[in-house]
Amino acid sequence: MFSRVGIRQRIKAAFATAGKGRGLASATAGASLRATPREKRRHTGEAMSTTLASRRAALAAGAALFGAAPAAAQQAAPLPAASGNGSNGNGRRAPSGGGDLVQGFSRERLARLGPAFAREAERGSFPGCVALIARSGQIVHHEAYGHQDAARTKRMPRDAIFLQASMTKPVTSVAAMMLVEEGRMKLSDPIATWMPELRDLKAERRREGQAAEEVALDRPVTVQDLLRHTSGLVYAESAPSERIKGLYEEHNIEARTGPITGDEMLKRLGAIPLAHQPGTTFHYSISTDVLGLLVERVAGQRLDRVFAERLFGPLGMRDTAWHVAPEKRARVAEAPDGDPRKESMWRSYRIMEDEAGRSYLKGGAGLVSTSADYFRFAQMLGNGGSFEGKRYLAAPVVRYMMSDHIQGMAGSPTASTGPGYGFGLGFGVRRQDGLAVAPGSTGDAMWAGAWGTVFTIDPAEHLVAILMTQGPSSRIHTRTLFKNLVYGAMVESARGAG
Repeated sequence: MFSRVGIRQRIKAAFATAGKGRGLASATAGASLRATPREKRRHTGEAMSTTLASRRAALAAGAALFGAAPAAAQQAAPLPAASGNGSNGNGRRAPSGGGDLVQGFSRERLARLGPAFAREAERGSFPGCVALIARSGQIVHHEAYGHQDAARTKRMPRDAIFLQASMTKPVTSVAAMMLVEEGRMKLSDPIATWMPELRDLKAERRREGQAAEEVALDRPVTVQDLLRHTSGLVYAESAPSERIKGLYEEHNIEARTGPITGDEMLKRLGAIPLAHQPGTTFHYSISTDVLGLLVERVAGQRLDRVFAERLFGPLGMRDTAWHVAPEKRARVAEAPDGDPRKESMWRSYRIMEDEAGRSYLKGGAGLVSTSADYFRFAQMLGNGGSFEGKRYLAAPVVRYMMSDHIQGMAGSPTASTGPGYGFGLGFGVRRQDGLAVAPGSTGDAMWAGAWGTVFTIDPAEHLVAILMTQGPSSRIHTRTLFKNLVYGAMVESARGAG
């Protein structure tokens, strides 16, 4: 199932050319994917006439943040059926270039993903995964590998549903910035304007050899602080003091032990000191959960309705939600039974229950989704805020979100991103080409989830790459591995190198 020959055959089938440019016809599932002799002769002629320079020029043409790709290149159409583990994704497949290349990616090198993921499954990182790679708005690779279940009895389908965990955060951040664009709130606004429960917050001051004390805030917590995790809030497991950790757990702030309404959570949170003065320290936290509650109050709607009306419905994200409906539960991907984090995390996420109205919807960790769905969201950001002719955010706002907002502060997102990254408004943002432990470009944006999912948006290379898997304990390893595989298959750079 993971054999090199089999993977290469599937990739060759998935990218067989049916046409060129705007005249490309989408292949339907079940239709023959083999090129006709006439097409093969045409492709051979193209391969002989296409030079490296012209391919680079085509890549550099891109669209909005990815250059200015025509709307037709951004529109989703059914993917061709794959001979591997099924096909249910959406997105226009890339026209096939001459020879081995498709949108600057080598088919031969893309075939490395199969053996690499097979090794990870064998070592217990995850039972299986789904990988999606797109360039200039066109999907060049979308394959499922391995198994969906921990027992390894069901092959992974491309439409498998994965717990997104912290990949929920960028979605909540986009919804918040939509409200900023509309003039409903400003990044500099104190959040207590809408959350009086947090009006009297204090900060914990810790000094060596002395007992911790609570002090007044130097300034209020702002909307921007929530977006960039400089609010002074924390997660219990990363709290810098045992007292704060205990208070978070005692008051069920993260809704891990059962449902808690948003109003009650904020009331309890208002009595717990911040771990840092606002605006001084990046500390990854429940800030985006609080941001989700802020979005609800500013918009006057429950968070699931905000997302459905503003993002999921218009983008066509049919399988993205806060819980898994009964008819879709057979598609949920599983983590390995041997993963030591699986049992406790499964209890705290409760994705099989619709807790809307009984518990707050976690804007920082609550969604489930598929690779095809999340691609539509990520590609919208890659396009500078638009997708399929509809604009969601202004291009300058997207650039602003994908800029580093924590320079000069204490703390960093290194635990999630590796070295070389700052943090924007909902994303880790690469500060320079070097230093990081995987290839990328200055300004690329990424984030990931505790269950094992990860995405990268690289505007300089016109790239969107998504890995969906469920393997909590190996997530740092697998997200770096995936990035190495993606950039290792990109043999032509839109930046002119290679």
